[in-house]
Amino acid sequence: MRRRTKTGGQAKACPTVVRYEQERDLSKAHLEATAAVPAAVPTWTIAVRAAESKQATDIKVLDLTGITTFADYFVICTGSNQRQIQAIADEVGLRIKHEAGELPMSVEGYEQGEWVLADYGDLLIHVFSTKARDFYDLERLWRNATPVGIPHE
Repeated sequence: MRRRTKTGGQAKACPTVVRYEQERDLSKAHLEATAAVPAAVPTWTIAVRAAESKQATDIKVLDLTGITTFADYFVICTGSNQRQIQAIADEVGLRIKHEAGELPMSVEGYEQGEWVLADYGDLLIHVFSTKARDFYDLERLWRNATPVGIPHE
């Protein structure tokens, strides 16, 4: 879009930025509305408590520190059906956002509901169906990882 000057010449192009009211910046958590987590509470603990609140079964935490460079911890759990798997993934995402102020870098498999993978950088959350968990058997694949004991509430 070019505007004419009073002398009849054309001025430099003036880009018009259009903002819509429903536009939101989803790349950052709204940290002012979230509670700070004490340094003693690791993010994987928040994920475990969220999964427990949605009745996830067979919850395991693997410490991959020193084994791989792409993650420090895996949280692995099982849901009984697609809706429960999605509910577990939703609850984990909400709790980590509100309690730790973090958003996942990516979430895969949510629509299918067989294996939801949420990537939080140093933490990977795996929510499986029973069939998918048996098939992929991450505990066997990462058998060199150290199992982490989950503390009681």
